[in-house]
Amino acid sequence: MKIFISLMIMCFILSTALPAQQCVDCHKKLTPGIVKDWQLSKHSKNEVGCSTCHGDKHTGDKDVAKANVPTPDVCANCHEERVEEFKKGKHALAWAAMKAMPTTHMKPMALIEGMKGCGGCHKIGLKSEEQIKELKKGGQGFGLASCDACHTRHTFSVKEARQPQACQTCHMGFDHPQWEMYSSSKHGVRYLLKQKGILPESSAAPTCQTCHMQKGNHAVRTAWGFLAVRLPLPKDKQWAADRVTILQALGVLDPEGKPTGRLEVVKAADVARLTQEDWQQERDKMINTCAQCHSRNFAKWELDKSDKMIKEGDHLLAEAIRVIVSLYKDGLLKKPANYKYNFPDLLTFHDAPTLIEQRLFTMHLKHRMRLFQGAFHANPDYALWYGWSEMVQDLTEIKALAGEIRKSKKTH
Repeated sequence: MKIFISLMIMCFILSTALPAQQCVDCHKKLTPGIVKDWQLSKHSKNEVGCSTCHGDKHTGDKDVAKANVPTPDVCANCHEERVEEFKKGKHALAWAAMKAMPTTHMKPMALIEGMKGCGGCHKIGLKSEEQIKELKKGGQGFGLASCDACHTRHTFSVKEARQPQACQTCHMGFDHPQWEMYSSSKHGVRYLLKQKGILPESSAAPTCQTCHMQKGNHAVRTAWGFLAVRLPLPKDKQWAADRVTILQALGVLDPEGKPTGRLEVVKAADVARLTQEDWQQERDKMINTCAQCHSRNFAKWELDKSDKMIKEGDHLLAEAIRVIVSLYKDGLLKKPANYKYNFPDLLTFHDAPTLIEQRLFTMHLKHRMRLFQGAFHANPDYALWYGWSEMVQDLTEIKALAGEIRKSKKTH
């Protein structure tokens, strides 16, 4: 029924659209690359013209501003099911997650809303009508469609979006190095060999989409979420204590271990699983995916080992947090005014004022990320050398810096 309704809507849109040739004749001279891409697309072959997505108010060089910049809702006219899936996944929340960071407003807007820094990737997230109006008011009229982050304009190719390279632009670098982990793992190497024709087309070689978009489902989610913290607390007492410390430094628990208002922000951004059922659902989906090539026992064993890597990393991070907490409590390190409690705020550490606090930020958002993401992406080098080993060095330096601070205060 949904497919029938979508087809009816599409037919109506097409019947009222401007003739594509009128746009093509002009844009062949102005933007020939766009025209070539559209002509290669399935849209072109199915007579989905320019005005289907951009509206029919722009007809010449005098009214360019009247051309609509599509949003996912425009794509939903024909691709309703995929857009609904997308809205349930973490990509749809990317803009909200970026804006939820407490010190986003302290960054140059050129880096955030200008789409050249954080916003360059986080623009895939959905935006409210009010946010879109504000962006346009500031001169930012593009980057609203979301779908074109993977199905790039104007070919909007499904085949392109299914390649792991479609994920590479955003998922590489400082705290998102999944591309480097995947492409140098056995999974990634096999697929790149398959792309080159060295391995046969029928050989097993998973892509990012195989694991994170099972059966083409656009609701991308993971069991541990972006921050690798979750509820309920583990039965292991040490790990539970370490996770509480981390949650307190993330500002979602107060010093007494009670939930704060920020927990609602974390819920809204969906960056963590907050129930056992929610976590288990995502874990079971991943095991089912792994079982296409491996035994279920092997898949469970490998994923359990990655969980244990998080446990080990949490112990190092929690110890480092406690070192800085003790400096705040003893009045040896000035707590920034925007920190509500005597805890370092891991979500504002882009702006940490001292070297020791910056080191903690790097430990959390860079090296701990590499530890658990490297483990889950089957990349031992990242998990050990860029993750665990760097965290050990971070903790050593934080303790040394804390010692210097205490010694300096004693001598004054």
